[in-house]
Amino acid sequence: MSKYCGRVLLAIGVLAIGSAPVRGQQRPILHTDEAYIEEVTRATTLDVGDPMAVFAFVLDSLPDRVKVYPTENYYYFSFFHNGTEYAGNIRIEPHDDGGQAVHFTYYREPSEWHQDAPWTHIVLDAAHNVGVEKIDRFTYRITYGGKSVEFDLNDLSAVKPPPQALGPEEKFIGPIFDESGIRFFLVYNAKLRDFHYILDETQGVADEFFKSPRTDRILIGRRTGFAFYRDHHRDRKILIGVYEGNMRLNTYFDGPFDQLPDNFIEGETLRKAILEVQPDLKGHIDRFGSAPSGEVRYMIDTYLPYRSVDELYLYHSCAGTNINSPRYYDCFVYDKLQGGRSEGWRASGAKASGRKSHARKARNARD
Repeated sequence: MSKYCGRVLLAIGVLAIGSAPVRGQQRPILHTDEAYIEEVTRATTLDVGDPMAVFAFVLDSLPDRVKVYPTENYYYFSFFHNGTEYAGNIRIEPHDDGGQAVHFTYYREPSEWHQDAPWTHIVLDAAHNVGVEKIDRFTYRITYGGKSVEFDLNDLSAVKPPPQALGPEEKFIGPIFDESGIRFFLVYNAKLRDFHYILDETQGVADEFFKSPRTDRILIGRRTGFAFYRDHHRDRKILIGVYEGNMRLNTYFDGPFDQLPDNFIEGETLRKAILEVQPDLKGHIDRFGSAPSGEVRYMIDTYLPYRSVDELYLYHSCAGTNINSPRYYDCFVYDKLQGGRSEGWRASGAKASGRKSHARKARNARD
């Protein structure tokens, strides 16, 4: 269930927190093995069995103001404690009634060789002596033990796709800022009842893409592993694949299924679209696609969990065969390529993972 990658530690990462991503001419930030070794070998004192002690440590380590980039309002962190890596998040979940829930989750970092990583989750409220104050639509102040931190949510209210990026049957659901640093437009095709994640290229994209060996229609990010298809009919790139290992371990690069545009969904737009795809969910989801308990949420994961680039060519084959077909855009919904429709759910407030569903789909793709 990790949302950590590379060797950026909490103690280092906070130095850059609180400002927007900076564009333009700047020197790179240097990371060294020396700093990493000194961090993992340091003897530390922290009662990791006490969630409030861990929360106090996290809050105390932050500056007075931080920026929450992902659009489901998760603020991710990680740290080493006596040679073991921990990761987690603070999530601010606004409610339609003007209130909010603040979730705190942490766990030992899972790995390919040890994926069983139980996690600890609590809701931070007055019962835990935690104060939560809504300052404005995009700013919340969290206070505990004399330390206060303002959390600025990512205001993407003005972000819209270029007109040429949408087809006549498509509706823009909202902007997504993924924890990978990649931005998307969530789009719904009402005629075909398809969701698509379209790459937002209105600003610089924080990745470098290389072409697949067999076609320049498929582009893959060197940093993220995100695979896109260059649309034959419109100047845009549609997300078609995410590296399976990242989905299984729930890293920063597991794809945008868990960063829906919660703060920017207008009225019933998303629920209406979901019910057109899954009519049997009527009366069982709210306008965000969550079940009444709030513990699970409808999962929009239209892309393939791939292990090799060769697995992505089924999209190109379908698109080439159906280039003039009314069902051309069905080619970019993985479950439709497999002749079915996914009915997946994912954890919501505690931010657990939908990785079991992803792993199943990845195996099916290779069988």
